[in-house]
Amino acid sequence: MAEDHMRYDILAQEALRGVVRKVLAEVSRTGLPGEHHFFISFATRAPGTRISEELLKQYDKEMTIVLQNQYWDLKVTESAFEVGLSFNGQPEMLHIPFAAIKSFFDPSVQFALQFDPATAPDEREADEANADAVTEAASGEAASEESSGEKVVSLDAFRKKP
Repeated sequence: MAEDHMRYDILAQEALRGVVRKVLAEVSRTGLPGEHHFFISFATRAPGTRISEELLKQYDKEMTIVLQNQYWDLKVTESAFEVGLSFNGQPEMLHIPFAAIKSFFDPSVQFALQFDPATAPDEREADEANADAVTEAASGEAASEESSGEKVVSLDAFRKKP
């Protein structure tokens, strides 16, 4: 069998994480419609994940949260979401990168997604790649002012390293 240089496994996982991102972004704007609610499992020690030390002691590797009736301040960015939840009567703010999500389930419609965190881009790597791209673009603009030749930008910074 030929080697998959396109890395379809990674592309598919990123696309499915985009589904979760879009759903959460819509819910952050309009609230949960109908009977929809979500069970989201994530790796508690994944890069970029921020939860309290108390929760980390209880959920050393993985945690499942429920977004249904009692959550607040849901904010969604390109790479992560933040949400307020109550644990044993204590309010907590959680910051969860989409790359840390292991599963997403909406029981109201029996919709489930399973993720392989190993295929997720590391949030720091993504930030570094974006910074490199901005630097390349800025230097490319300066170079294009000096010459009329075409500028070719390498996409290597955005590829997952094997």
